[in-house]
Amino acid sequence: MDTASKQIEDYILQHIDEEPAILKRVTHDTNLYTLKPRMLSGHLQGRMLKMFCNMVSPKNILEIGTFTGYSGLCMAESLTEGGILHTIEVNDEMEEFLDRVFSESEYADKIQLHIGDAVKIIPELDVVFDVAFIDGNKRHYVDYFNVVYPKMRVGGIMIADNTLWDAHVLEEDTKDAQTLGIKRFNDMIAADDRVEKVIVPIRDGMTIIRKVR
Repeated sequence: MDTASKQIEDYILQHIDEEPAILKRVTHDTNLYTLKPRMLSGHLQGRMLKMFCNMVSPKNILEIGTFTGYSGLCMAESLTEGGILHTIEVNDEMEEFLDRVFSESEYADKIQLHIGDAVKIIPELDVVFDVAFIDGNKRHYVDYFNVVYPKMRVGGIMIADNTLWDAHVLEEDTKDAQTLGIKRFNDMIAADDRVEKVIVPIRDGMTIIRKVR
């Protein structure tokens, strides 16, 4: 990040809602205990996720890719009375870490953690979702969308993270499987008239998708 971009980001962070204390702890522990702390959503993206969720007053939220729980906690802030966040993490080594993080939060009774393959788990959930956040394996974004779409209510919002993939989506001859997965997803969403969509160029790109039929 160049100096000007860093200054702009710092300015933004000084003029948005404060980061809750538990999220500061998650950030600290993520940097201390994980190999890829850059995967953390972070303060700005976290406040945006909460804001997007608040706009639809969700009762049920789905998350694919829990990582260390930061984004899930942000979205849980917006749940209505009796609401549940179903969050799916494929890496079973994260289960103990996540159980601790969620149990220490005020949303412990609103978060249900699933460990395993989202493509297999989601069809088994007897839930209609208001919001879905897709942030799992980039190779499988198309598969995620195909299992999530039938579970979304009309008017529901899907948010796909990393859809600009550090500008690698502009590479025409790439053989990288993750880049190819993101590009296939972006092309598919662009051509799908069942949804409204817009890519927000924050961090690594976030695509906001609204189910219209």
